[in-house]
Amino acid sequence: MKESFALRGTVITHGEELPDGLVIVEGSKILYAGPAANWHQGLPERVTDVGDGWICPGFLDIHMHGIAGYDTMDATPESLQAISTALARYGVTSFLATTMTASYEKLEQALKNIVATSRQGLEGAEAVGIHLEGPWINPRYKGAQNEQDISFPTLAEVRHMHELADGMLKVVTIAPEQPGAAEAIRWLNGQGVLVSAGHTGASFDEAAQAVQAGVGHFTHCFNAMTGLHHREPGVVGAAMYHEHLSTELIADGIHVHPAVMRILYRVKKADRLALISDSMRAAAMGEGKYDLGGQEVTVKGEEAKLADGTLAGSILTLNRAVENMVKLSRVPLPEAVQMASQTPASLLGLDAKKGKLESGYDADLIVLASNFTCRQTIVAGKEVYRAPE
Repeated sequence: MKESFALRGTVITHGEELPDGLVIVEGSKILYAGPAANWHQGLPERVTDVGDGWICPGFLDIHMHGIAGYDTMDATPESLQAISTALARYGVTSFLATTMTASYEKLEQALKNIVATSRQGLEGAEAVGIHLEGPWINPRYKGAQNEQDISFPTLAEVRHMHELADGMLKVVTIAPEQPGAAEAIRWLNGQGVLVSAGHTGASFDEAAQAVQAGVGHFTHCFNAMTGLHHREPGVVGAAMYHEHLSTELIADGIHVHPAVMRILYRVKKADRLALISDSMRAAAMGEGKYDLGGQEVTVKGEEAKLADGTLAGSILTLNRAVENMVKLSRVPLPEAVQMASQTPASLLGLDAKKGKLESGYDADLIVLASNFTCRQTIVAGKEVYRAPE
């Protein structure tokens, strides 16, 4: 017999806020989600009133490298398990394990580990795929990536990485102006991979050509790309101009000014803007010195930087990204939640089962407190995190 339970309180889903809502879970699926007054059948024995919190669809982080002292590039089952468990504490129920520029040997080890470990089952957030960020980027816009391992894409290497990922390669970040990139973009697009322009020095015209070749997304918009100028719109201009395409945003108020965060939201709307953490192993660890791809990163306050002052990923968590969009950029809460759940699920083609609280969907849901901390995380109907009382 399938275990069932219910949560009652303010429900956030479909870009709406339902003050007296009800979510009923049966087994690993959602049986009902909507106004409590519209449910006329019996309730499960276990019904929890969440009080002043919000019941939300679980967050999906499509761009995160590490957290709690661990990194995807560690390439060990223990590391990926620890990342999965830590993400659940911040409302993430699904994620793309994201790599970074490294030698092909290290990338191969990381991909093999992600595939094997995720299919054995993770204890917290579910790894629903891989985001390959690098090595096919522009060294002038490398950010905190290691320049010595940056390379031009060849179709042979692109095919090899896709084969190693064994169906899990969902997003590839690439600099479209680099030699060999256009062919790689066309091939990846043909395989159903979301190709993202990032760490790129492309002009507006080069970005437009890349869109024609198959680029459908932009990696952490504004960061590590050519900026918007009124005579040369750059990649940022291309991201805004091609309104049907999606983009990521690191909404920590540091990588992008809150006013610009709001401008991007107004241009792309909630259904084309995905909040990401771009977190590295220092996330949830506090101040100190950490490693990122063999480079020393210093965390002070809310910033993670290399010795030369370059921002090195982030220590953001998605619950705080949602909070920042609401408090710093005046985005309505339901739309901020949508950008961390429904929108990324849609970008990955998972929107028929994840990203919304709806009958038949995976029972991936969270309870956020009024201060945006995560009280409870449920993955496939199973509680994987509960905050201490």
